Amino acid sequence: MANLAALRPWLCLLTAMAAGAATAEALGMNWGTQATHKLPPKVVVQMLRDNGVKKVKLFDADQDTLSALAGTGIEVMVAIPNVMLDRITDYDTAKEWVRRNVSRYNFDGGATIKYVAVGNEPFLQSYNGTFDKVTFPALQNIQNALNEAGLGDSIKATVPLNADVYMSPESNPVPSAGRWRPDIADLMTQMVQFLANNSAPFTVNIYPFISLYLNDNFPVDFAFFDGEGVTPVLDNGVSYTNVFDANFDTLVAALKASGHGDLPVVVGEVGWPTDGDKHATNANAQRFYGGLLRRLAANAGTPVRPNQYIEVYLFGLLDEDLKSVAPGNFERHWGILRYDGQPKYPMDLTGQGQQNAMMAPAQGVEYLLRKWCVINTNAQGMDKLADNINYACTFADCTALGYGSSCGGMDSNGNASYAFNAFFQMKNQQEESCDFQGLAVSTQTDPSTNTCNFTIQIATTSAAGHRRPAVSAAVWLCLAHLLILLLLLH
Repeated sequence: MANLAALRPWLCLLTAMAAGAATAEALGMNWGTQATHKLPPKVVVQMLRDNGVKKVKLFDADQDTLSALAGTGIEVMVAIPNVMLDRITDYDTAKEWVRRNVSRYNFDGGATIKYVAVGNEPFLQSYNGTFDKVTFPALQNIQNALNEAGLGDSIKATVPLNADVYMSPESNPVPSAGRWRPDIADLMTQMVQFLANNSAPFTVNIYPFISLYLNDNFPVDFAFFDGEGVTPVLDNGVSYTNVFDANFDTLVAALKASGHGDLPVVVGEVGWPTDGDKHATNANAQRFYGGLLRRLAANAGTPVRPNQYIEVYLFGLLDEDLKSVAPGNFERHWGILRYDGQPKYPMDLTGQGQQNAMMAPAQGVEYLLRKWCVINTNAQGMDKLADNINYACTFADCTALGYGSSCGGMDSNGNASYAFNAFFQMKNQQEESCDFQGLAVSTQTDPSTNTCNFTIQIATTSAAGHRRPAVSAAVWLCLAHLLILLLLLH
């Protein structure tokens, strides 16, 4: 048997090489940044590269982010937020937006921009028509501005839409009956025609988890891809065993009814959260992604579009503790990685079904000190505890405390400690942020349980004095062995 010490440098090198293995070609990532403590863009971009991710979808056109992506060859979908759509209905404003956020990166070694997302789910029924009159003019202006700038052949404007823009009538609830929502049917037909004329794709966000979340009677197994325990839905001889396929083909039917059944479709968002609801667990997320990634790798397509490449962006890359929880507490837990870029569960991005394959984590992450804020059980005035918990959770993320969530089974002291610590970390461990009228105390003893993790936040520039490096001794040892190896080779 070879000497293990002698092999260690090579093992380190092989680990680094494995991390860069090719993902499923159709796979991209949604990179959201609604977080109190953001990972530096360069750290995130390196993590994408380490995992072989070749596509990324953004929700803005942040200069630091695009600069970090420059020269990587990663295809980028930049975005115009909904609040800007009204301004983009002015063509000069649209041209200026394209100049500042697209054309400036169009050079050898710049960012590889492939799409411009004009808004994000602007026709959601919950918006009550706020963006109905401005979205299509904004789409037209951006694509025309791209064309005028000489970029229209390679960069396409599209509108990421929620699946609620199409539906199957209750009288015939099968995919082949798919049609546009009646209140926007004419608008959708015009948009589809414009996309087709410009060889741009239709972009849709599909969430099997939401189908399960909104309907207690929804068959759980129908949300996944393995077919276990599923009674197929039959549609004129076509069998559906999962809601993703049924949803996608309902869209295809609506496109066909508009005269463009062959329009390319990009799945802008699809994913599974890991906390904030009884179905939002690591195990369910792993099951969902395992099935999805295998299908992408095989170019399996759907029953109406079989054996076809589908461009898909997973939602999302990282947990975001500032996202609105109006749809549900799970909104802050969509990441396939934790807030700090560390994997939550085994996941094989290649879709080859490798058991216990782990994504390469973010490297060089710096954390605050190993310190927590917990309840002071010896304190007076416990009658003020509920008010102080509410105060902490008004500003910090306490969604893990909800019913059916990872920290939902603790007693009142545990709830208080979790809330106090969440606030303490959000405030960069400032001493005065761990008081709560004398009900809290700082500690260096980790209060986490088997199911509930009390996080330590990552360090930001403003918290420079509270940092500790996250590079493990094993990593340093690995680097040292590689250095010795290089010296010996020379």
